Amino acid sequence: MIIRLAKAQDYAQWLPLWQGYQTFYKTNIPEAVTQQTWRRFLDPAEPMYCAVAEQDCLLVGMVHYIFHRSCWTSGDYVYLQDLFATPELRGKGVGRALIEHVYAAAKAQGGSRVWWLTHETNTDAMHLYDKIAGKSGFIQYRKLMV
Repeated sequence: MIIRLAKAQDYAQWLPLWQGYQTFYKTNIPEAVTQQTWRRFLDPAEPMYCAVAEQDCLLVGMVHYIFHRSCWTSGDYVYLQDLFATPELRGKGVGRALIEHVYAAAKAQGGSRVWWLTHETNTDAMHLYDKIAGKSGFIQYRKLMV
């Protein structure tokens, strides 16, 4: 398995992973937002990244992450926004490898923290997360602006 940044020609294989992620979380992101997100991943001026897990010339997982400023540190935080592995390969190291890629990218760019959220019902993923990160104890509040 190879973990690498996504390339323009990966779109056709990335899209089903992205759609699988949305299905898992019972959401439907508009096509225009998906297109804009993909363009941002490919724009070197953007702080958004997509890395993919490739096995036997097929994409089997993806992770999206965003560098952002913090008032608490001089180094950027890195928000791991989306993580998805094909269902048949879950528990086989794809998710861990993708998270480790984000850790390495954060370290290489002087990031001070990698953080993410998961739904309280995503217990399978939490088994992995509990092994490779610590829980912050914070509860998320939000107000949608749309």
